Amino acid sequence: MYFAALLARTEDGWEASDTELDDVETLSDLTDLARDASVDEDTVLVLIEQEDAWFGVVRVDGEDDPRIYVSDASAAARSSYGEILLTDELLGREPGDDVADLDSLDLDGTEDGEPEDDDDTTGSDTAVPHGPVGDSEILDDLGVGEKELRILDAEDALNSIAEALGASEVLETVR
Repeated sequence: MYFAALLARTEDGWEASDTELDDVETLSDLTDLARDASVDEDTVLVLIEQEDAWFGVVRVDGEDDPRIYVSDASAAARSSYGEILLTDELLGREPGDDVADLDSLDLDGTEDGEPEDDDDTTGSDTAVPHGPVGDSEILDDLGVGEKELRILDAEDALNSIAEALGASEVLETVR
């Protein structure tokens, strides 16, 4: 089960809105959705979580490029919403690099159970890493430092972030 919310900073604090991601297919779509919720091009946070598996934060400040943090890239990669956040740039891949392209497949007969040479790392550089990826300093200026962000448990991360922002009540209204 997923939960997604937008937190938009205003003069009076944070405003939260529940958001449906059904029509969001790309990071660009998600960024546009965040910008539409922005008041005077101020900061908007898109908070996404998949129940106890991973969470993600997308920060949009005016017309700047979005900043992204994902708590567990390998878990998010198995999720349709996570795939939106896991851009080639975020994963350190060249645009268009697919995890399983024909050049990276090992077709030397070892697929029949013969031992592989452990020195061969072909294809491993394109795999999605376990653990966090992205901008771990995404919330530093808002009161959640890199260390705090990295140790958050996926089960309660969004509540912890909202509490640090002083937005826990508004987030709870859309939960």
